[in-house]
Amino acid sequence: MSLRFAGELVVVVGAGVAGAAAARVLADEGADVRVTETRPETELTEVAELRAVGIEVYTGGHHPHHLDGATLVVTSPGVPPEADVLRWTRDRGLPLWGEMELGARLADVPYLAVTGTNGKTTTTGMLTACLRAAGTDAVACGNIGHPFSLAARGGHEVLVVECSSFQLALQESFHPQVSVLLNLAPDHLDRHGDFADYRDAKSRVYARQSSGDTHVGNRDDDQAAEVSRAARCRLVWFTLDEPRNGEVGYEGADLVARLDERVRIGLLAGERTGYRANAAAAAAAALAFGVTPDAVRAGLRDAVPPAHRGDPVLEVGGVRFIDDSKATNVHAAEAALEGVRDAVLIAGGQAKGVDLSPLAGHADRLRGVVAIGESAPELVRVFEGHVPVTIADSIEEAVRVAFAMSAPGSTVLLAPACASWDQFRDYRERGERFIAAVLQVEEFRAGG
Repeated sequence: MSLRFAGELVVVVGAGVAGAAAARVLADEGADVRVTETRPETELTEVAELRAVGIEVYTGGHHPHHLDGATLVVTSPGVPPEADVLRWTRDRGLPLWGEMELGARLADVPYLAVTGTNGKTTTTGMLTACLRAAGTDAVACGNIGHPFSLAARGGHEVLVVECSSFQLALQESFHPQVSVLLNLAPDHLDRHGDFADYRDAKSRVYARQSSGDTHVGNRDDDQAAEVSRAARCRLVWFTLDEPRNGEVGYEGADLVARLDERVRIGLLAGERTGYRANAAAAAAAALAFGVTPDAVRAGLRDAVPPAHRGDPVLEVGGVRFIDDSKATNVHAAEAALEGVRDAVLIAGGQAKGVDLSPLAGHADRLRGVVAIGESAPELVRVFEGHVPVTIADSIEEAVRVAFAMSAPGSTVLLAPACASWDQFRDYRERGERFIAAVLQVEEFRAGG
């Protein structure tokens, strides 16, 4: 077997999950690999393993000499495009790939791609479940936590790739047989600069698709639909309304496909609106790929929704607590707010350059707001004069304050509308600490 990167000296920027995976894959493919990382070695878990297989690792900051002799640079999705090390790369005229580009160059099996502002992980999981129900060895990868470059060499039959805007912005060869754009709303503007750049990055999910491929778009989202219409391949729509020809949607509670013929997939009654949209998108993508309706039906039935996405936690003293920690942008938080009334909202974190003022349009659903994190002062300005709003210094304090502001029959909703990185490792840690704080409230009341 030929080694595809033999003779190359590849510098990998970032030693996190994606960067470490890319480094190992490149070394296995014959490259000499050097990793450069800003964080100190004490904060990294994989440095020793990388060095043990002969990979050179520099931690504690990037330096120009880290690029000396390089023939290629591969960057992790978390590295900002304006980072000095990427500027030095461009100044030297070196090829610059994202980890997703590496995966695309290595993949020799079909893959499907899912992107959008919200619902990517849920839809990716549903789509993977549909493929597996059809007897296919499919695996979810990409932004979901299993790097695409690693999955591309894993011997699977089909890959389902969750794609972030950061990953899509740095790809040239990425060519899914089926791509999905779930929705589109302002997000990550601190990285992209403006909405147009963010939108353009998302559109790259179908950039290399052609007549033999399929793109799945959202008929109900005007901004996303405008992007999807520019795809130069077969276009299939999903909708929460009754489907027309070439669409997948709902007739009452029934999920129905009208592609080559009318096919009833079935139920999903009572599920949240976002979940229903994700299911319609996954069904459209699976059917377009050739999965049978029976397998789609079984896959959607068996798919387990990821945690921290509108999960009921507990009812304490007649007050419901709901964990939607994954609502990391305004669009997702607004969707969460649509499902509650007489609620106390816990929100805040890193706003990523996005305007939080649209949240005020849901003030009629709220009895109060508890603001946390970097964006707390902005949230006070957004809600002041509409509903009572206060700032809490921690998620634990926020839960206690929100409970005090609530009443029997009301809801405490964690839907931050912001990223978690100012106070937490990720949205999962934020959700887990929210749940733990709710349990403490219950224990205190039981003890009292």
